[in-house]
This record gives sequence, structure tokens and C-alpha cells, in this order.
Amino acid sequence: MVERLVIDHVGHRGDGVSLSSGEALYVPYTLAGETVEAAVIPGHPDRRKLLAVETPSPERIAPFCPHFGICGGCAIQHWVPAHYQAWKRNIVVETLKAARVDCEVAPLVDAHGRGRRRATFHARMGTHDVLRVGFSATGSHDIIPIDRCPILDPALDGALEAAWALAEALKPTGKPLDIQATATSNGLDIDIRGSGPLPPPRVAALSAVAEQHRLARLTRHGELILMRNGPVITVGTAQVTLPPGSFLQATVRGEETLAALVGERTVKAKHVADLFCGVGPFALRLASHARVTAFDSDAGAIGALQKAVAGTQGLKPIKAEARDLFRRPLMPQELREFDAVVFDPPRQGAQAQARQLAASKVPVIVAVSCNVTTFARDVRMLIDGGYKLETVVPVDQFRHTPHVELVVKLVR
Repeated sequence: MVERLVIDHVGHRGDGVSLSSGEALYVPYTLAGETVEAAVIPGHPDRRKLLAVETPSPERIAPFCPHFGICGGCAIQHWVPAHYQAWKRNIVVETLKAARVDCEVAPLVDAHGRGRRRATFHARMGTHDVLRVGFSATGSHDIIPIDRCPILDPALDGALEAAWALAEALKPTGKPLDIQATATSNGLDIDIRGSGPLPPPRVAALSAVAEQHRLARLTRHGELILMRNGPVITVGTAQVTLPPGSFLQATVRGEETLAALVGERTVKAKHVADLFCGVGPFALRLASHARVTAFDSDAGAIGALQKAVAGTQGLKPIKAEARDLFRRPLMPQELREFDAVVFDPPRQGAQAQARQLAASKVPVIVAVSCNVTTFARDVRMLIDGGYKLETVVPVDQFRHTPHVELVVKLVR
């Protein structure tokens, strides 16, 4: 069934929202004011598939990627940048308002830089045993084979070719694969997921592919298959050897921007707690002016941070400890020794830790988040505990998507 719809506005996920039928219908790749033809999607009563744009918005531009609209990686390439940026900032404004968080929101900071330094390619067997390697299609698990991705950092050049070769080597297993490639100073670091245990001949085939494509390291579910060079990234003045599959900010510019914002807001602190620290993108920079105690549940990340600290001169002391802050948050009595706390949790936020921070007397807290909804929930707890927000800064390192990073300083 084909419908003719008028788009009212762009929703928080990047889809156009039509209200012309009396209920909200979501049509991807459309803009406010457009009249479009759309088809019903079986099993999804509130979603429609865009067939044609009858009356385009004057804000519409041509997307720069030939896969846009088929590949599910980008939600918005068809909107003029100024309106896209205003929409993304407004997501933050509206979500905070709904959570009763009253504060100023700064203009959106662009932190895309050279592009994303990490990508996960999916490999699946299609019909007639044809291998497909690429990204998931919009709203499905179908794989869209791609020959390039223009939002990736040029340092990932060769990653797609390596992913195809690795998928071909594992084709006899018949299993769906996720192939995560990370750009490092020493070359590509690739971790394969989904293959299951492999016999020695298959491991040898993967090693040959890794050599042929000159990968820095190849792992399977984090287990080493071949390492030509330790995959290293530069963080401040330190060199960090990445654990397989460890968390990393999406872009180099994004990491540098977030770290600079955190540093500016803790510049007077003498002892900082870095919670959910990962491999130390904040801790290793904060240690230029403050003593740091860092915590994360990922023991591999903590080990990498400790190794980087040991190999870097000129830093103030950094103590790194593996601790699950979801199950064992730092308590108010443990927080007394810090004059500033930085916390940057995963998407689910840090509800348990925020509750303890709200009960503490820490003078300064800097909250960093990649999820405005859980950010608003956690910050609301801190406000109710007696903290006052300064300006929230939205950071756009996931350009062309609805995802946004946030940084804010709270003062007791």
C-alpha cells in the first residue's frame, strides 16, 4: 500500500515524522515540509519506506555517499549542515527539558575530524552461497556490500579489503562474522567475532591473510592469531598499546575535543578520579596537571593504561584499578580524597555511581556521555543532590547520525 504523506518535522532518530494521518508515522531520509510517497512496512505499523519525494525541501542536498539510503550507517546526509547541526543540538535541549534539567546548551562542536578510526564490517552468506561483506541495511540484518565508506578515517584504507579477504578465508565455516578494524599508529588492528573455534589450517589461512595485508595485529574473540606490531595509539604524551576490541572514541578529533573540555573543567584540581576510564584518554592528559586515580571494569584496558603510565615521563602519579562501578560504585567516604571527579560511562549511564556522587561532597564533577537520555537521568540525580550545572557542551563526532556526546561541569 502506497501513501502520500506530508512531513512535519525530523524526529530524534533522524527520520521524518508525518502527522497528516492523525498519528505519528516515521519516514527515513525525509525533511520537514516535504510531500512524499511512502509504502507500509509489514510488521511495523508506525514506519514507512520512502518511495519518492514529490515536493523536496529547499534544505535538501544531494548525499555524498552512493550507499546512503541503503546502508544503515548514516541517517542524515541529505540536509544542509546548518539545519542538521541545529537539529542535533535541539535533541539535547528537548531531552534535558523533558527531564527537568534547566541549563544552557552551547552550540554543537564538530569533532568528526578525518573521520571514524574504527569500523565493524559484517560478513554473511547470501543466496546461492554468495559472500557479502559490508554494513547492515537500514532496519534489517541484510548486508549491503560496499566498496568504500567516505566517513572513515583515511588511516582505515585497506580495512575493507582485509575484511573481505578474512571473510573469504572463513567462508567454509558458514558462520556470520563481525570484523572490527581499528586504525592505529602501527597499522590496522582487526578482531574477528563469530567464527567459533577454528582448526589449525584455518588459523594458518588467517595468519597468511594478516601477513598479506600487513595487519598490525589479528585476533579472534580477543585471542591472538598474529601480531606483526603492537597496535599503538598516541594519547597526550603517552603511547598506549590497545587491548583487542577495547573501547575507543570514534574519531581522533572526538577524543581530543572531549579531553580538552574535561581538562578545562578540572584545571584547578590536584587529585582527580577518572571513572569508566578505559585505556586512559582523560587520565593520561589530566596527569599533566593533577594526580589521577582511574577505575574501569575492563581489566585489559586498565593493564594497557598501567603499561602506558610506566613508559611515559613527565606525568603526575596515575593509579589505575580494575573495578566494576555498576556493582561497586565509589562510595561517598571513598570520594572524599578527590577534589574533582570525571565520569564517562557506557550508553546505559552510571545510575548507581551517580547516586553515590550525589551523596558525596566532591566540589567538582565533570559528566561525559554518549547518550543524552541516560545523561539527563544521571545529571538530574546530581542536581537533586545539590549540584549546579554549568553550560552543557554537545560534541558531534558521529556526524550524519543522531548520536551526540555531551560534557558538563557540575559544582556543589
